This record gives sequence, C-alpha cells and structure tokens, in this order.
Amino acid sequence: MLRADMPVSYQIDQTQGIIRTTCVGNVTFDEVIEHFGLLARDPKCPNQLDVLLDLSGTTSLPKPDQLRAVSSEIGRIRKSVRFDACAIVACRDALFGMARMFEVFAEEHFHTTRVLRTRDEAEKWLDGHRGLSADPQRQDGRTGFTGS
Repeated sequence: MLRADMPVSYQIDQTQGIIRTTCVGNVTFDEVIEHFGLLARDPKCPNQLDVLLDLSGTTSLPKPDQLRAVSSEIGRIRKSVRFDACAIVACRDALFGMARMFEVFAEEHFHTTRVLRTRDEAEKWLDGHRGLSADPQRQDGRTGFTGS
C-alpha cells in the first residue's frame, strides 16, 4: 500500500477481493505508472481483484495517449494481477468523459467497467458485480480477458 499522503494510494481488501485506489491532486502520468509497478511487486496483492478507482479528488486531466499507455500497463502486469469489475468515480464532467474514454481503451483488461459520480454509487455497483470472473462471457456478450 502506498502512503495516504501520496497522489496515488491504494488499499487492498483481501476479504472482499477489492483494491481501492485513490488519486488526489495533480496526479502525473509517471505517478500512475509507478502505482502499477508497486502493485505488481506487492506481496500482499492477490492474483485477481475488483477495482474501485476514486478520482474525485483529482485536479489534473489525463490526455488520451496517456490513457492508452495506462491500459497497456494494465495488460503488462496481468501476469501478477488480473482485474474483474472496475468502478471509476469521477465527479468533474471533463474527468468523467476521460474516464469513459479509458473504459474503451481498457475494456479487454476488465470483465466490466462503469464510471460513476460518487463513491457510494461505485461501491453499490461493485457489490452487484462480484464473481464475474467465474462467468466467461462479459455482460456485453463478448468473452473477457482477450489480451495476452
């Protein structure tokens, strides 16, 4: 786990199989990539997780090419950890739109994703999407985990 005073921090709930990642302030691309490297090396990280990504405290706005690169990084660490459902909290309109773009770029790395406006909505949505890894079909009818 990263320190809570860092721009990108996370906490893994082993019991529920959820990683709750929080981004705060002006988060840089390098900080996001560092997060995935730390996660891949974290001995407490299980090999499969649901994700709650809270961007509500983020003041920066990623560029489309950065979102593509983050998606590639998720694919790179799949040997260490796979992600099932991903709930993204984005309050600001521009960030909400960029998170929706990320959904498209990263769809092959998750069984399902959803961008929501509040953390409570995200937690409730995630609760309703547990156990998707046992179902080889995505909700949209396509097979999940198509990448290598």
